[in-house]
Amino acid sequence: MHPMTTTLLIGLLLPLLGTILGSAFVFFMKDEMSARLQKSLLGFASGVMVAASVWSLLIPAMEMEADSGKWSVMPAAIGFLLGMGFLLLIDELTPHLHIGTDKPEGVKSHLSKTAMLTLAVTIHNLPEGMAVGVVLAGADSGATNISVASALAVSLGIAIQNIPEGAIISMPMRAEGNSKWRSFILGSLSGAVEPVGALAVMLLASLLIPVMPYMLAFAAGAMFYVVVEELIPEASNGQHSNLSTIGFAIGFVLMMMLDVVMG
Repeated sequence: MHPMTTTLLIGLLLPLLGTILGSAFVFFMKDEMSARLQKSLLGFASGVMVAASVWSLLIPAMEMEADSGKWSVMPAAIGFLLGMGFLLLIDELTPHLHIGTDKPEGVKSHLSKTAMLTLAVTIHNLPEGMAVGVVLAGADSGATNISVASALAVSLGIAIQNIPEGAIISMPMRAEGNSKWRSFILGSLSGAVEPVGALAVMLLASLLIPVMPYMLAFAAGAMFYVVVEELIPEASNGQHSNLSTIGFAIGFVLMMMLDVVMG
């Protein structure tokens, strides 16, 4: 197999591996995840996503348009708002249920609680998959300032934050009365949308090169939506919110260092 193909394959599958590892927590933890740990992990995931959005998506989007002078920020600004709007639309239309609540969001449906929990996480994972796909496509095409190592840093960063996300899905599903294996499989499957989304973006890469700055910013906007709408409110609600703040700082700095060191 060509070295570049191997690298792209690793980049595609790393985030899914993170979700699978996290979902496997259900086999090792007897009780529901402690509030302290959950808050810390939600904060960590937020920090990783914000840093990845800035260093790996928005800054490269502006660098690609550097010749435009002051207007180099426009594709990043437009793409970011479109990404936020796209996730807002999906959030409004898809019936889903957030962990720790009993009030479904989106259009009314007769789906089970487990199905709606899974859909909520699938909505989270879609922009992460797109982000991985667009940075890998940018690195592969050579049309951007994104190095292969930097693209892998995004993939690795999202894989790291998917470990807590996988656990945060499978553990409540177990608490809802599902078996350990069913909770593990549903938790793992929630991450399957990431390589699918990433692959779809990469297959369209040749068509997307002219709008690559917009696509990078679109993925950043979508990821920011998940952080602001879901992760931070869940992390800040109730006790131990200071742990989520510490988790955010660690996640942000880790992703920032990964991007700079590997870039």
